[in-house]
Amino acid sequence: MGFSEQWADLEWDDIRLSIYSKTANDVSCALAKPKRDLEDFKALISPAAEPFLEQMAQQAAAATRRRFGYTVNFYVPLYLSNLCANACTYCGFSMENRIKRKTLSMSEIERECDAIKSMNFDSILLVTGEHQTKVGMAYFRDAVPAIKQHFSYLAMEVQPMEEQEYAELRSFGLDAVMVYQETYNRATYAEHHLRGNKTDFAYRLDTPDRLARAGIDKIGIGALIGLDEWRTDCFFVANHLDYLERTYWRSRYSISFPRLRPCEGAVQPKSVMTDRQLVQLICAYRLLNPEVELSLSTRESPAFRDKVLPLGITSMSAASKTQPGGYADNEEALEQFAVSDERSAREVATAVKQAGFEVVWKDWDASYSGLN
Repeated sequence: MGFSEQWADLEWDDIRLSIYSKTANDVSCALAKPKRDLEDFKALISPAAEPFLEQMAQQAAAATRRRFGYTVNFYVPLYLSNLCANACTYCGFSMENRIKRKTLSMSEIERECDAIKSMNFDSILLVTGEHQTKVGMAYFRDAVPAIKQHFSYLAMEVQPMEEQEYAELRSFGLDAVMVYQETYNRATYAEHHLRGNKTDFAYRLDTPDRLARAGIDKIGIGALIGLDEWRTDCFFVANHLDYLERTYWRSRYSISFPRLRPCEGAVQPKSVMTDRQLVQLICAYRLLNPEVELSLSTRESPAFRDKVLPLGITSMSAASKTQPGGYADNEEALEQFAVSDERSAREVATAVKQAGFEVVWKDWDASYSGLN
């Protein structure tokens, strides 16, 4: 039981046509409302909204300041392993790519943690390829408690798991889990996920349900922008968020906007999103939902990240290394994708402060949420 049941009633082509049929009047009406619904969101992400971008940006910035003030959370990804049992066309970790594979030992994890702490981070995202046997619960039972000793807030982006496994990880100190559907078009999903457990579309789609039932504080969702028509995929993300907030109100939610980046065996995007369109999308999400956290990674360029920050972004990664051992041992040629913003954490923090914002190096303690 989960979002997959609601998803089954949504018709991709009907939604796409509905988005593209929105008019300037629909956009004006959406912008005039104090509270927007999913139909308004269609208008705000439609081509008809592009001439309204300045008005959208002003409203989005104001909504973000009212809810989040002038703060931005910093986090950093720690890649534990690039082992993967899936064949995915867009990912550098795909099992079919001939790259050097590595899983960090406990001593290597300690060195990585020390290197990350020296950069001032107190919020960390653990990332692995999806390999249930070699990088599964047996590995996480050792790694998660050891890493939690170093950081106040701990998130994971790993293979989907069962509800009881998430509950166990929560008992070790896990605070958040990011699980991206990649695309909500089942046919396109099948084109890009060729082998492995990730071929199970419905199981992945219902992962946020299992996370919420396990009491995870924050759940991150999103689509990999470019696998299919971006406006339609991002509407499905908004629909998914709406369902989750209505069904599991105790958890917090975040949305990310990963655009396809160069990687080993790269696939060409089916739908290319311009920088201006990404700004439109960020503003549309903020105008739909003043509460949701919006995260921007180092996939994007320094100039773009600096300019879009005031419009709705609440968290950013910095100084990211997307390979196991990238911080302490400077491992190379193991990346999941190419990083665009290669500035140090201090340089990104300086840019954020120059824009008038305060850097928060940790997320909210779970104790404040009332879940523990």
